[in-house]
Amino acid sequence: MKMNLHSTLWEDEKIVQKEEEIQLTDESLEKRAVEMNVVNIYPQVSYQTIRGFGGAMTEAAGYALSQLSPEKRAEAIKAYFGEGGNGANVIRTHIDSCDFSLGMYQAVSDVNADPDFATFTLERDRKYIIPAIKEAMAASDQPISVLLSPWSPPAEWKNPSAMLADMGKPEDLRKMFPPELSDTEIKAANPMVAAMLNALEHPTEGGTRCFGGHLKPEHYGDWARYMVKYVQAYLDEGIPVKWLSVQNEALAATPWDSCQWTPDEEKTFLRDYLYPELKKAGLSDKIGLYIWDHNKERVFERAYYTIDEVTDPMIEGVAFHWYVGDHFDAVRMTRETFPHKHLMFSEGCVEYSNSAGQSEVNFGQRYAHDMIGNLNAGMDTFIDWNMYLDEKGGPNHVGNYCGAPIMLDGKGGFEKHVSYYYIGHFSRYIQPGAVVLGTSKYTENVEVTAARNPDGTITLVILNRTDKEQPVNLRIQGNLAKMTIAPNSIVTGILSE
Repeated sequence: MKMNLHSTLWEDEKIVQKEEEIQLTDESLEKRAVEMNVVNIYPQVSYQTIRGFGGAMTEAAGYALSQLSPEKRAEAIKAYFGEGGNGANVIRTHIDSCDFSLGMYQAVSDVNADPDFATFTLERDRKYIIPAIKEAMAASDQPISVLLSPWSPPAEWKNPSAMLADMGKPEDLRKMFPPELSDTEIKAANPMVAAMLNALEHPTEGGTRCFGGHLKPEHYGDWARYMVKYVQAYLDEGIPVKWLSVQNEALAATPWDSCQWTPDEEKTFLRDYLYPELKKAGLSDKIGLYIWDHNKERVFERAYYTIDEVTDPMIEGVAFHWYVGDHFDAVRMTRETFPHKHLMFSEGCVEYSNSAGQSEVNFGQRYAHDMIGNLNAGMDTFIDWNMYLDEKGGPNHVGNYCGAPIMLDGKGGFEKHVSYYYIGHFSRYIQPGAVVLGTSKYTENVEVTAARNPDGTITLVILNRTDKEQPVNLRIQGNLAKMTIAPNSIVTGILSE
């Protein structure tokens, strides 16, 4: 048995990649049993089947691509989807605007004046999002699947935001800043505060797209029709929508597009409105519905509450994010309790507001650590947040900037960041249809996952986030390989007979 090793190291603040081939030996030839520093792969123990890896094509991502020359744009698309790229086959995008849009918008500008959605248009999506998705489809040698997620219903259908009510008056917010600063200076310096001040200064009788709030029950049916119309419009554009989540971040009350759903509200909306509307449109057997689509600390509770005898056939799976820490056990309990449901990681990113002082390699390590933990816990689909962003980590209409695996360099080109390479250690080598295998390891200093690909090869990923070399004696079905995992490195091994 041989193993091709692909290593990414962090040396002198730069990415270094190496490849080598090693031969596994018959473990019985050892003078004594190898017991120390062991990492085991158990091909006879298998778990979930992998559907794919990818990221989000937001309006911001599409806009960033539009700033490149045709040649550079094609190169950036190929880096994810083309030959020699990261093997992406999954894309997420948003219904109406999100924070990573150039501004707030909706497909029907005035839903009260147009309850039948006669003015519905994807004009905004056709400018940056849809062309980029179609270019990805053309570059890929495998089918692409798309997830649509809403950030907020139209403001006219929502209740007033409790968060805004708690803020008080505009003058209360201004007290947070030096008195010599004008409103214009405050808003220019902090887009999030600008959004808060604008909302406080221009209150509406109803709700707002921002700061959470809840959809009014009398508009559940309207919103279900709107969402299904959006899905059908994308399908009519030739975009292969396969999945729909009920709500992005159902607990969020953010200065950007957001809407809150209690467990009972989400369940009622899905069961009595959204699924019936999908069925009425002939899409219930073509579009998989995903609940929660928020952080992992509550993923089990939301699934346990929402999935029952009635809703079970309506729900394809559960989506989750990473912003509150590991919580791999919550994902694992969800898999064990609902083994027939798909578990989708639908968003994660390095937020610049929470990552000051960290090295680029830490960003890549965060991805790898979370991907390994989620794969071992039951995740079968991985979707990063923005695939592409400009050099500032945007555009973002409230300044909520973050990193992306590929970012513009401000000179007419783009850069592949460390996270691009770390994600690629999974997405390049774990094929759609692969089955996650059992593993064990001797220390928390090495993190391990493995999968058997449809072609019979086995992919092993080992992460070392420490500043020291980590010895590994790899064991698999009586075969042995002695390895040393370099400091701050990730290694993918492809084993074949």
